[in-house]
Amino acid sequence: MKLETACIHAVRDATHSTGALATPIYQSAAFAHPGVGQSTGYDYSRTQNPTREHVEKLLAALEGGVDALAFSSGMAAIATLMELFSPGDEVLATDDLYGGSIRLFDSISQKNGVLVRYVDSSQLAALNAAITDRTKAVFIESPTNPMSKVTDISGVKKHLGSREILLIVDNTFLTPYFCNPLALGADVVVHSGTKYLSGHNDTLAGFLVLRTQALSQKLRFLQNTIGAVLSPFDAFLLTRGIKTLALRMQKAQENAMKVATWLKAQPKVREVHYVGLPEHPAYALSQRQARGFGGMMSFSMDSAETAKAVLNNTQLILFAESLGGVETLITYPVTQTHADVPEPARLKRGIDDKLLRLSVGIEAAEDIMADLEKAMK
Repeated sequence: MKLETACIHAVRDATHSTGALATPIYQSAAFAHPGVGQSTGYDYSRTQNPTREHVEKLLAALEGGVDALAFSSGMAAIATLMELFSPGDEVLATDDLYGGSIRLFDSISQKNGVLVRYVDSSQLAALNAAITDRTKAVFIESPTNPMSKVTDISGVKKHLGSREILLIVDNTFLTPYFCNPLALGADVVVHSGTKYLSGHNDTLAGFLVLRTQALSQKLRFLQNTIGAVLSPFDAFLLTRGIKTLALRMQKAQENAMKVATWLKAQPKVREVHYVGLPEHPAYALSQRQARGFGGMMSFSMDSAETAKAVLNNTQLILFAESLGGVETLITYPVTQTHADVPEPARLKRGIDDKLLRLSVGIEAAEDIMADLEKAMK
């Protein structure tokens, strides 16, 4: 079954017999037992709910995992995942990460005794040199947020070899439509379902997709214990959003290529970071490990004043912090996504007051470019 079809038909709802095409919203906190020692398979919605179970099975099928767990947000998913580790354990993380992940690692994980060290995972030799006897996981984004760096996922797995080190890949930007990290050697795939999977900026969600049953058992226990689960209504919205994932990803990528190419020619734009440009250093790698480049990019203006003028003067493009919806959104990482990252660390990553991040939507590309052109004048 091709992915376009799988987004709609990979999982059929078997919990009811009405013939409804949409999976029902089981808005129930608890479920009655048929008798002592008996269960319908559902007892309490923190543990499992039929609507949430449906979207979990759907994402597991799309990513090729043995299981998927749905959470109330992407950060709830990552926070639960980090409970796999104990004081004294070490996690190596990509040096260019979403600021919320950095905030969690630096303020919560490290407080709990888990050492998180940052390394440029796009340089396999540097990553390999950073591994120690304490390393329990490698956490990467590919492409990264916001600088669009790409890590060779199968190359990382090869370096890890048979060592008991988890390979965790945040696949939010590409989604299972463009990339399947489990097939490249990852053990856990992370998604902010808020973004492309939902696709309409109307819900918060997060997912962990797992390669093995052993990981599934550990994380099911943690999810049930911590309780940051996806609600039935939000699970319904995710299922509905995923049905159009293929169409939205294709259109966003088509638009992104046009916009990135156009941006390169603008006199006030100094640099464009988009993996779909042939001159991107990881263009060939991206072609090998993914089926597309996605709709995310960042670009640097000639000055902070010009960057702020763009943010203040776009009309069609919305100045907002999220990404992956049908609308084109522009973000100022220095004051939004990475505001909590200390300035020296931000600047080292290339995140300064001239950098803008663009989540290209599914509007007409000509309208997106016209809006940017007016804002730059």
